[in-house]
Amino acid sequence: MDRVTAPNQVPPVPPAELPSTLGALRAAGHQYRTVKQELRDNLLARMGSGEDRFPGIVGYEDTVLPEVERALLAGHDMVLLGERGQGKTRLIRSLGALLDEWTPVIPGSVLNEHPMHPITPASRALVESAGDDLPIGWLHRSMRYGEKLATPDTSVGDLIGDVDPIRLAQGRTLGDPETIHFGLVPRTNRGIFAVNELPDLAERIQVALLNVLEERDIQVRGYQLRLPLDLLLVASANPEDYTNRGRIITPLKDRFGAEIRTHYPLDLELELALIRQEADLVAAVPEHVLEVLARFARDVRESPSVDPRSGVSARFAIAAAETVAAAALRRSGLLASASASASAGASAVGSGGGAGSASRPEAPVARIGDTVSVTSTLRGKVEFESGEEGREIEVLAHLLRTATAETFRARLAGLDLSGFTALVAEGGAVETGELVSSAELLRQVGTVPGLAKVLDRLGLGDAPSPEEAAAGIEFVLEGLHLTRRLGKDVTDSGRTVYGDRD
Repeated sequence: MDRVTAPNQVPPVPPAELPSTLGALRAAGHQYRTVKQELRDNLLARMGSGEDRFPGIVGYEDTVLPEVERALLAGHDMVLLGERGQGKTRLIRSLGALLDEWTPVIPGSVLNEHPMHPITPASRALVESAGDDLPIGWLHRSMRYGEKLATPDTSVGDLIGDVDPIRLAQGRTLGDPETIHFGLVPRTNRGIFAVNELPDLAERIQVALLNVLEERDIQVRGYQLRLPLDLLLVASANPEDYTNRGRIITPLKDRFGAEIRTHYPLDLELELALIRQEADLVAAVPEHVLEVLARFARDVRESPSVDPRSGVSARFAIAAAETVAAAALRRSGLLASASASASAGASAVGSGGGAGSASRPEAPVARIGDTVSVTSTLRGKVEFESGEEGREIEVLAHLLRTATAETFRARLAGLDLSGFTALVAEGGAVETGELVSSAELLRQVGTVPGLAKVLDRLGLGDAPSPEEAAAGIEFVLEGLHLTRRLGKDVTDSGRTVYGDRD
């Protein structure tokens, strides 16, 4: 994605009390600072106040963020190295919050030139002629971030700029900055520019960035324009490509002051925190179900059947949670439809026109059985080893069962679950499934010794709703099956029947 401002983003309106002329700006005591000085000062100010320096970044507090802060304090351009879905782009975008909220600019300047530090001949002439009466504008920090997703078809014109033939035809000469249509990098002057997936740039385009990083000037069509750009350049790359054997030229690597390695969440709690923060859930998903999905993502990541060079994005677990919530919402909608049909039928055959009392609508609460759907819908997010072709769903299903069993042991270890195994003693069975209501499941189970302790361990509280209780019961039944204490069959209608293993 090419980005200087967010799509459809409306520039904020500057406060009326900000100086409106260069003279008023000087009188207010404003001092010109480079972007890197600005970032350094504001980062130190946040450190001193204890304010969150990188809001929304989870799991990097003790590893990646200290390295980013050292790079910013040193004034280094940086490249973030990591597999897909490790939050590299999100971290880069968060750097914009460290810029001043408002910064003065010369109105109409394509390069966002500072009125105290003009860099083009036209702007220098304008400042010299107008003096302290020069009108100034104000640029919000949200408009000082540019971004380019590197693709093989990216051109020098896209990033740096190109000669504008129309301006040449108007009488300007080659080498005059006024003849140039500037690209994304110079248009982000006095801001932060990000290149995502840097090695995907063609080598000749990587060469074009050398001057930007080292000499801070740009060259267009062989004409060197002495325009000292003021920006922080940040890039992201996959480590596999960012090597001498990869697709990155060595001189460009040398220009970055800091190479920072990112990673996936280091432990289960961080994985869960990321899911809670990022997932947009359309239904309630109990904590034990979220834990299963977090363990599932981590197990997939560590599986020998999965290509480790590609990685398994953090978006995998987030999308899994959203899919499970959607499955719960679908069950709620279908059960409401079935209930309405049943009520209508009872009303039609009833005497005296009296309709039966409507049953309580099913609230959407996810169960462990809803997780099965993620193995098919999310397989496209995982790059498997070549030997696993055709077995993708089978591999994911096995890892999901493993994650469920791990969560079952972690959550319910030491509890007496004999009350649940007794449900199916002597040929009994419990039916559950995608379209089995909580009321129907609770009716089959009745009163189970130890259920209150189970629900408490699962974090469902002292007074869970019927839907929450059903979610807890189904999890126990599945856990007992996975630990070989209950049998399990799936009927042709899609219902799951838990019974005696014999």
